Amino acid sequence: MLPRLRCALLLIMLGVSAATAGTRGKIAGRVIDAGNGQPVIGAAVVLEGTTLGASTDLDGGYVIINVPPGTYAVRVTSVGYSPTTIRNVVVSADLTTAVDCKLGEKAIQAQEVVVTAQQPFVQKDLTSTESRISGDQIQTLPVEDVQSVVNLQAGVVDGHFRGGRSGEVAYMIDGLSVNDAYSGGAALQVENAAVQEIQVISGTFNAEYGQAMSGVVNVITKEGGDRLSGQITSYAGSYWTSHTDIFWNTGKFAPSRIYNLEGVLSGPILLLPGSSFFLNSRLYNNDGYLYGQRIYRPGDSSNFSATPWRVQSTGDEAYVPMSPDRRWTLLGKLSLRLFGADKLNLSGLSQWQFGRNYEHDFRLEPDGAYRNLRKSLDGALEFTHVFGESAFLTARGSYLTSLYRQFVFSDPYDPRYIDPLRLQQRPANTFYTGGTEMWQYEREARSIGAKADLTSQITKEHLIKAGIEMRFHRMWRHDFQVRLDATTNYKPELPPPEGPDNLGYLVRPLEAAAYVQDKMEFDYLIVNVGLRYDYFKPTSVVPTNPDALPNSPFENATPKSQLSPRLGLAYPITDRGVIHLSYGEFFQIPPFEFLYEDPGFKVMVSGGVSTVQGNADLKPQQTTAYEIGLQQQLTDDIGMDVTLYYKDIRNLIDTEIRDYLNGAAQYARYVNRDYGNVKGIVLSFDKRLSDNFTASIDYTYQIARGNASDPLSVFLDNQTSPPRESPKSLVALNWDRTHSVNLSVSYVMSDNFDASLIGRAGSGLPYTPSQASYRVAGVNSENKPSFYNVDLAANKYFRIAGERIAVFVKVYNLFDALNELDVFGDTGRAGYTTSLITDPPPQGVNTLKEYFTRPDFYSAPRQVLVGMSVTF
Repeated sequence: MLPRLRCALLLIMLGVSAATAGTRGKIAGRVIDAGNGQPVIGAAVVLEGTTLGASTDLDGGYVIINVPPGTYAVRVTSVGYSPTTIRNVVVSADLTTAVDCKLGEKAIQAQEVVVTAQQPFVQKDLTSTESRISGDQIQTLPVEDVQSVVNLQAGVVDGHFRGGRSGEVAYMIDGLSVNDAYSGGAALQVENAAVQEIQVISGTFNAEYGQAMSGVVNVITKEGGDRLSGQITSYAGSYWTSHTDIFWNTGKFAPSRIYNLEGVLSGPILLLPGSSFFLNSRLYNNDGYLYGQRIYRPGDSSNFSATPWRVQSTGDEAYVPMSPDRRWTLLGKLSLRLFGADKLNLSGLSQWQFGRNYEHDFRLEPDGAYRNLRKSLDGALEFTHVFGESAFLTARGSYLTSLYRQFVFSDPYDPRYIDPLRLQQRPANTFYTGGTEMWQYEREARSIGAKADLTSQITKEHLIKAGIEMRFHRMWRHDFQVRLDATTNYKPELPPPEGPDNLGYLVRPLEAAAYVQDKMEFDYLIVNVGLRYDYFKPTSVVPTNPDALPNSPFENATPKSQLSPRLGLAYPITDRGVIHLSYGEFFQIPPFEFLYEDPGFKVMVSGGVSTVQGNADLKPQQTTAYEIGLQQQLTDDIGMDVTLYYKDIRNLIDTEIRDYLNGAAQYARYVNRDYGNVKGIVLSFDKRLSDNFTASIDYTYQIARGNASDPLSVFLDNQTSPPRESPKSLVALNWDRTHSVNLSVSYVMSDNFDASLIGRAGSGLPYTPSQASYRVAGVNSENKPSFYNVDLAANKYFRIAGERIAVFVKVYNLFDALNELDVFGDTGRAGYTTSLITDPPPQGVNTLKEYFTRPDFYSAPRQVLVGMSVTF
């Protein structure tokens, strides 16, 4: 028994998780005599309202670990000295907050000394680039969700961190992964009112972070306080633009189209001293800015080859949202104080979301296009056991499930499904005038995780952190094409299970990881050094000879593993300046959609390459990253940061073309084929709050190159006639924004009024010049037009019957800019294509101008929201 116990403890101490992130910070400093500068030995340093504290050593130094992010008051007492309290001490996850104190000798009837701390511009223990945004900051900004906050950070372009692909970011809530194992994106997100702090790491990151190559987003949620409090927020609004020729049904302010109702309630739990609860719920509806008009219904039919044309139209001509976002979120968190400083956190987050992806061809018959439904649930348990003042153990368990469905009608036997020939008979350059899409798609990814992390301040200089984790996944998927033709008597039916239009699977892959890292903090140098081990077992099979399908034998896909070293240095050059350098190797299992696509290997035999097969033997994707930067305080109110970075990316996913039936047909298969590199520089300036305003501005210059941007690039190149040759050299990636600028300005007038403005601008993204399906120049050899956007939020505060009431307005895209997100390949513009003069008039109900007016090629027009919140 004892050997087994020692082995288990050793694993805990030497291990970290693929999805564990820091959720605790540290306070450290020195207490000295204000008169003679000598250290005060044995002084008590306590965080008010908590059980956390420490005593000073022979040098007057102290360290308090296991501090949740937030704002605290630090009280310092010692015999013979006046008590001193330092207020407004801000603590962030993974960082050390320095709090030094000078104690004055106690006089008769002396009052307690109160000092207000000021956050330093230079974070001396920061060894790579990261941003931290507090919940209070978010509440005053013109942002609607966590992803909007993330996209404001330097080096982030629509979810792409420093030139990486979108699935290369680890999304976490309270240190636990919430990535959808199937797609790699976030399965769900916390609403703004529940955020204590958002940690965005866009540089290299420590060994405790895994399953990410480009960045980490860690959202730390709020906990309840020692008194009952709450907030109710409601607002309404709509898109309001003058560009009604592009954006239908957006020419007037209609507050019923966007509405929001959100509530927060928190406080202590009766009969459980030191325990608390926190609840947050939000109901949100946004009809979007992309509308169709119901001129036709799915059952209508038209014949444009007849003379005269035969057109059936039974629609009511109502405008229909074609990109709505409707969601409901509920979060609950219990924080229970157990014995001494031990703590148990129980949390649950549920999210329901309904939406649609705009499909231009259905603009006059919107009821025939797909709908999307996502249901996600995240549950977590966290137990923290404290070993005195210098060590604590955290054990976590988690359950995450994400169900996604895509359909026109939820029931595949719904009689409203229409013969697919209705869609196939449409003339060129015309909208659909009847018919429905026929595929149904559903998948569910479940992940059960268990992990343990040990943190120990073994000496004043060394903070050791180690941990282990295992994650058990269960993922199923089923997609099929509803059959409706003469063989089914024109009634919808499911296709036979053995056919290529009825696909499904159930897999149970396994992940495990371990890490150990040491944070060494000396006066002259800070070092973060660590080593991470990742392991993945795909639990599936692959053909031994991919060219011999369907007759090839199969074998088990091999497990994958890697050791990844991490190193970061911070060198203080003055009390106002720090240079940092960092290096890391990062390992990431590809999203499961690439591993398990059609594991039954049902190849659809046709005249071209029409099937894409998964590959459970894919290698992990790898990135090696380097960074060097300087933090410098320029004046009492202004700081500067400059960072240079470089990334080498290997084993990215693409496709290859393989033979089938001894060369009688071909299919595509996912492989590790793509590669790239990214280099850039970020220059930023921050002005802290003084003279009633605060501001920040950053500029990023970046070059992101790779041989392909899309994992399906080779497959898609083979869909053209004749097939195009895929690039073999480095080209600009689709998200390569060479120049980008972010500006944020906030004005604060006491407790009565504040206003914030966010401005963004940048050069255009690359595109490939083309005519029809033919490239007329190199891949991504030209750039779309540049963009700019300005958002505004203003809040006015009142006191009524002792309660704080805020009335606010938010305006997104204040100047109603027409930013061109996508363009026609023959002109490089969103508003014009040469097809308007070269193509014949369409045989349909629309003109060429109407068909080639693409609202989805533009960013959202002006959006105006007006609301009120009550805080009690």
